[in-house]
Amino acid sequence: MKLFKPKFWAKDHLTTFSLLLLPLSFIVKLLFLLKITITTKTKFDLPIICVGNIYIGGTGKTPLSIKIFEIISRLKRKPVIIRKFYKDHLDEINLIENKTKNIITNRSRKKAILYGINKNFDTIILDDGFQDYSIKKNLNILCFNEKQLIGNGYTIPSGPLRQSLSSIEKCQIILFNGKKNKNFESKIKKINKNIAFFYFKYEPINITKFKNKNFLAFAGIGNPDNFFSLLYKHKIKVKKKISFPDHYQFSKKDLDNLVSEAKKNNLKLITTEKDFFRFKKLKFKNINYLAIKLKLYDEKNFTNHLKKYLP
Repeated sequence: MKLFKPKFWAKDHLTTFSLLLLPLSFIVKLLFLLKITITTKTKFDLPIICVGNIYIGGTGKTPLSIKIFEIISRLKRKPVIIRKFYKDHLDEINLIENKTKNIITNRSRKKAILYGINKNFDTIILDDGFQDYSIKKNLNILCFNEKQLIGNGYTIPSGPLRQSLSSIEKCQIILFNGKKNKNFESKIKKINKNIAFFYFKYEPINITKFKNKNFLAFAGIGNPDNFFSLLYKHKIKVKKKISFPDHYQFSKKDLDNLVSEAKKNNLKLITTEKDFFRFKKLKFKNINYLAIKLKLYDEKNFTNHLKKYLP
């Protein structure tokens, strides 16, 4: 979804804009509940692990799907990542392909799963799909980020939530990007007392080559500020930053303008790995990207938790 998130979504209280949009949020919620009611679930004869979110964009679903793929592969299984095909999400598709080599995309998740079964994969990882009630999942994992959490707590368009918090009832694991947050855990466990919490963070891989240089940083991801914060945290000198909408399709003109702006200010360019894969085909030189790895705290316990859902 290509959008700049309105600032009132991030408030911790109900603003005038949120209040005015509440009737629309109510209608959206009713339509979603109606869709759930009339949807028939299909059960498949292999474990299906769904990595999703209820906060719209920027929670880290795709890197987590890749991490879970790696963990399950080490268990001597043959997993595959399934993505519903959207033309403007090719950045994430290309990133998964580059990292895992095992991805199936289709406009129908069911058809993608059936294709995976025919190719003898034994575990399905749905990258997104928590809101798809046509598929019975063995394990639902939801992702949250410490900077955004649940925003103002309201559903679209009054707030940033794709579903209300009550949907956490059908989730088994929360993966939280950030430091331990007992208040948030307590809030979630009031909805689902049996849910398991695990924490993770992003660590830059190629950070040393960016030291002692000045940068213009740009990003077209769900929460660009998270990327900029990561650069600041690791003492990368960002002198200027530019945000684009999520999944932004960079044109040659966009990149020419960025190169020109950087040159004018005697800066180097740096972006996210996901953004880099999006415009890689344009073959622009001298645009750096920050490669990251995902560090999962208590990975052994998380792996044991996963095993419960794998026959």
